[in-house]
Amino acid sequence: MTVADAELLVEVTGPVATIVIHHAGRRNAMTPAMWRQLPALLDGLETDPSVRALVLTGAGDTFCAGADLGDLDELLDAGDASIAVAAEERLAAFAKPTVAAVRGACVGGGCQLAVACDLRIAATDARFGVPPARLGLVYPAPTTRRLARLVGPAAAKQLLFTAELIDAERALRVGLVDEVLPIERLAGRVEEITAAVTARSQLSVTAAKEIIDDRADQERIAWWHRQVRDSGEAREGVAAFNERRPPRFDWVPPAPR
Repeated sequence: MTVADAELLVEVTGPVATIVIHHAGRRNAMTPAMWRQLPALLDGLETDPSVRALVLTGAGDTFCAGADLGDLDELLDAGDASIAVAAEERLAAFAKPTVAAVRGACVGGGCQLAVACDLRIAATDARFGVPPARLGLVYPAPTTRRLARLVGPAAAKQLLFTAELIDAERALRVGLVDEVLPIERLAGRVEEITAAVTARSQLSVTAAKEIIDDRADQERIAWWHRQVRDSGEAREGVAAFNERRPPRFDWVPPAPR
């Protein structure tokens, strides 16, 4: 494959898809073209029944240094409906489990993307920052609220008010990341997590994500419980437990609503 200077690369290994943020020479900063590219990539991966989980990471030793400020005018002109927010919202709404594997800088728009994932696993060299106050910007409401839901109002205010970079250990303490590991263990740990997730009942996993993210109304929750009865997943899980064997879950999620 010929790698362009700035693009999102997709790799699929078994049931796990990986999107790699690649922008050579700009610490993987997201250009407008890359923001536009992300929702289309997610659409394709979401409807692919062979894909059960998604990993988002950056090329080399950096996750993402944010939006490419050389294209700031294009991002500012769109306001809350900007292409960056559209990409972030699409990632947050992705129906399958998502994991951000973070090395190095995870700042601004990069931090937005990590926060939009379900889980964030960081290497010890990771650094996080939310810098609008340093740039004279006001972050969009969905972005700000998502950060506050994750880390709590006080921690979100400190990150936004000071625009300070924080290290991985502090990010772990405030709840911005879920695990911190030595650099050499990061890839292996992400593989362990995605292997566990993809081996479980996708009915259980998909329903849990919808309910936790408050995307399921009462009618939808009732539908999930009917699926438990009708799909055979619970019967297989109980049979495998009693027979002391790995379960063979084969439920495939329907097309996203």
